[in-house]
Amino acid sequence: MNTNFLTKLSFAVLLILFVTFNHSAIAQKDNLKKKIEAISKDAKGIVGVGIMDLTSRETILINEKHKFPMQSVFKFPLGMTVLDQVDKGKLTLDQKIHITKEDLNPDTWSPLQKKYPEGNVDVTIEELLSYTVSNSDNNTCDILFKLVGGPDKVQDYMRELGIKEMNIVATEAGMSKGWNVQYTNWCRPSAMLKLLDVFYQGKNLSKTSSDFLWKIMTETTTGPNKMKGLLPAGAKVAHKTGASGTNDKGIMAATNDVGIMTLPNSKQIAVVVYVSDTPVDEKTRDGVIAQIAKAAWDYYLKM
Repeated sequence: MNTNFLTKLSFAVLLILFVTFNHSAIAQKDNLKKKIEAISKDAKGIVGVGIMDLTSRETILINEKHKFPMQSVFKFPLGMTVLDQVDKGKLTLDQKIHITKEDLNPDTWSPLQKKYPEGNVDVTIEELLSYTVSNSDNNTCDILFKLVGGPDKVQDYMRELGIKEMNIVATEAGMSKGWNVQYTNWCRPSAMLKLLDVFYQGKNLSKTSSDFLWKIMTETTTGPNKMKGLLPAGAKVAHKTGASGTNDKGIMAATNDVGIMTLPNSKQIAVVVYVSDTPVDEKTRDGVIAQIAKAAWDYYLKM
C-alpha cells in the first residue's frame, strides 16, 4: 500500500478522533452550564457564577457582566493586601495592635468583640487576619482596613494585580450606614475568578504569606451549607463567604461564596457564586450555592 496514502489515512483518522473528542468535551461543558442555569432559577434573583479548572484553564461564566455586591467576600482581597504589606516589610504578622472598646462595635458580627467586649487588648496582625478571613469578623476587618490605609489601598493593590472589574470603596462600618452602600463594593464573577487564579499561582505573595492565607481560608467557619454543603465530608475547600441583611421588602442583597476546591483526583477548581437580590430563604440561597459547587465537583472529578 502506498506510504503517502497511509499517512493521509492516519491523519484523517486522528482528525476525526480529535473532532469527535472536542465535540464531546464542548457538549459536556454545555451540559454543566445548563445544569447550573437550571439550579440558579431556584434563587429567584440574579446569580453570577465563575468556574475555572486552574490547570486546563477551562472556564464557565454566567452573568459575568453583572456587578454583584461582595459583602464579606471583600475580606479575601483585603487579606491579600495585608499580606502584601507584610511581604514588603511594612507590617509583620507578629506585630501587636492595641484594640480599644471604641474599636469594637457591639452591633455587628464580631467574635473578637464577644471575647473582649471591653477591648483593652493587644492582638497580633496574624490573629486579626484569622478573625477577619476565617470568622468573617467585621470589627477586625475594619481595623485591618485602617492598618493598610483604607479601602483605596486595597483597590490600588487589586489594580496592580490586573483585577479591574472589582470595586472596593466602603468598609464594614461604611456599609452599615445605608442599604445601597453595599452595592458600591461590587465585583464581576470573572474578576473574582481571576483573583483566585492569581492567588493560586502564588506569584504575587511570598510562599509563607500564600500558605498562611490558604490555611485561614480552609479554616473558614461561616457558611457551612454554602460551597461545602453538598461536598463529601472532609472535602478540601479554601473559601470566603459573604452575606447581607434583608431589607424591608424581604430582599436579600447578597449571599456569596468564592474559593478553590481540591478534588480527590488532585484537580483544583476555582468557584465563584454570587446570589443577589433574592426573596428566598437562607436554606434555598445556600442550597443554590451548594448545588452549583457539587455540580462542578462531579463534572471535574470525571474529566
